[in-house]
Amino acid sequence: MSQYPAQHPIVPRERLDFRLDDPDIPKYWFAGDAYKTRLFDALSLIFPPGEKFFMTCVRDYRDQITDKQLLEDIKGFNRQEAQHSLVHNQYNDRMRKQGVDVDKLMNWLDDLLFKKYRGSRSRAYTLGITCALEHFTALGAHTLFDDRDIMAEADPRVRAMYAWHAIEEVEHKGVAYDVMIDYAKVGYFTRFISMVETTIMFPAVIHYFTDQLLKMDGYSWWQRRKMHAKGLWWALKPGGLLSPLIKHYFSYYRPGFHPWQETEQVGYEQWLDGFKHHQDPVEASELMRASMAR
Repeated sequence: MSQYPAQHPIVPRERLDFRLDDPDIPKYWFAGDAYKTRLFDALSLIFPPGEKFFMTCVRDYRDQITDKQLLEDIKGFNRQEAQHSLVHNQYNDRMRKQGVDVDKLMNWLDDLLFKKYRGSRSRAYTLGITCALEHFTALGAHTLFDDRDIMAEADPRVRAMYAWHAIEEVEHKGVAYDVMIDYAKVGYFTRFISMVETTIMFPAVIHYFTDQLLKMDGYSWWQRRKMHAKGLWWALKPGGLLSPLIKHYFSYYRPGFHPWQETEQVGYEQWLDGFKHHQDPVEASELMRASMAR
């Protein structure tokens, strides 16, 4: 049993309607900006293969687990990850209708994760990669849920999809980690190295997918270079997209780290309160944003 109790219950929220089929969602739904839109579209493309990888790597140790609470947590983890894949696949169908070769990109990532990583690395190491990626996805709440309102100019339906995803990452962020430490017996060195590799691999995949999406949109090589340069400044500048993540990212390297030590999740309770009253993820996202602006 983990020495750090979970901070939030894992609550799979199923059959949610983000109204992603609405025809009035623009192609470039983030302020009409092709780069910002395709950056988040790249994230949507990587989630279904990524979440299948997460569930597979945790399942490697399923038969060894005796802790009843952890087994229940794994069930909740799997149900949440399955819903994430379902909703992001619904969103990815929008890109198919735009002429994006969704299957080519997702198959490429599937090969990377399941043939390269699972085909050449130990099961303990791939679980280390899973926990590192889970840390990155849980960090999304720190970017989306603060008074900067970084996605203020995004379409509210797509914005709500990412807000809901971040909420559920907050809830299950310690599950794979408990399996890694308590059952895979991964030591500090493997945890450190797998995070270093993930820190290189994850942004590289996002960059590649973003570039491919812009290429499919018809932008030239030179146009894409300029868009990447401008977008990189937007993401990395002081106060930019990624600035809230830095201190939380580096905490992973601390000996004795556990995800449940990271209890600061701005906006989490506000989202839950909005969803409790309306059972609508779009409304919950908007109420959370309104409460953060006060």
